[in-house]
Amino acid sequence: MNWIEALFLGLIQGLTEFLPVSSSGHLELGKHLFGLDHEANFYFSIYVHGATVLSTIVVFRKDISELVKGFFRFRMNDETRYVFKLIVSMIPALIAGLFIQKIVALFFTGNMILLGFEFMVTAVLLLLSTLVKPGEKPIRFIDSFIIGIAQVVAILPGISRSGTTIATGIMLGNNKSEIARFSFLMVLVPIIGANLLELHVKAGTISTEKTSIAVIMVGVVVAFLSGYLACRWMINLIKKGNLLWFAVYCLAAGIFSLLLGFKVF
Repeated sequence: MNWIEALFLGLIQGLTEFLPVSSSGHLELGKHLFGLDHEANFYFSIYVHGATVLSTIVVFRKDISELVKGFFRFRMNDETRYVFKLIVSMIPALIAGLFIQKIVALFFTGNMILLGFEFMVTAVLLLLSTLVKPGEKPIRFIDSFIIGIAQVVAILPGISRSGTTIATGIMLGNNKSEIARFSFLMVLVPIIGANLLELHVKAGTISTEKTSIAVIMVGVVVAFLSGYLACRWMINLIKKGNLLWFAVYCLAAGIFSLLLGFKVF
């Protein structure tokens, strides 16, 4: 991988991590178009995901600070309840990480046909969310668990994590801006945990990694900056509008992936 490829892939990761169009799907698509091997760039993928996690922490630093302070008062206040809801939302991801990790890995092989159908799943979910009358319900514990299940489905490339969790919250009748905030916060611990686990499992086994540290850092910096901007934009976008155009985009991405898979061009 050279620095131009790293720049583009970092930009793709940063923008699509928070927009409801699937960052993992776009990374798979980008690697295919650049002719890059997935395993040969394992650490690059890990680090750019870490960069977008860091951008989330920066955007929500005040919220995270208030939640931590409230939680460590050791009282059942609003902050403590919110933290417990975040923990409940992580339970399905924890179970999935323990039992279906090897199955999920089979979907990250650069199969463009599978990727195309997965993009279309995202399009359908986003479209369904636009057909539901906006609600104002607060997020309950049962909502947290259901949204957590939605996040597990979005482990697959092409199925947007933010799109799936936000669409699920909207269909449950939750407040749009609150579900956006919840969606971005609930993923912090699972992504950090999954990345650390992957680094531990594959440490010393990736013999084909040839990307230099300098090139990786290009991707990391670009992913952080674009992720920061995309996160703030997405929050405002959800408050003001709906997800219809993202559904259209995911449908187009799905069709494009299918055409690549069937080698139409």
